Amino acid sequence: VQLQASGGGLVQAGGSLRLSCVASGRALSGYAMAWFRQAPGKEREFVAAKARSGARTYYADSVKGRFTISRDNTKNTGYIQMNSLKPEDTAVYSCAARLDSDLVLSSPDAERSYNYWGQGTLVTVSS
Repeated sequence: VQLQASGGGLVQAGGSLRLSCVASGRALSGYAMAWFRQAPGKEREFVAAKARSGARTYYADSVKGRFTISRDNTKNTGYIQMNSLKPEDTAVYSCAARLDSDLVLSSPDAERSYNYWGQGTLVTVSS
């Protein structure tokens, strides 16, 4: 499966953005999806994940209550809605997927467990 992320840009602190991740090659319905981000000079970190069925979602503590991960299997697309953005959210955001039929994900934040990655989209939050 190939992933293409988009929707990044420049936004002021307190603003919102929605990132999209379009999958091609395979139906997304059989895959768990996740978003990771990498800030300048830092390691890539987990942001959010969603089980294939949409039943379970997982968030990093730093984004809980502000970010919402979702997916539309009919459009083969995943999303992350980011509200109340902070300058520390500035990073390249990448979507990832792994073949996973479970309703509850094990280690949803394990970067190495994801086999498929999009190219990343830059989000810059100004203060």
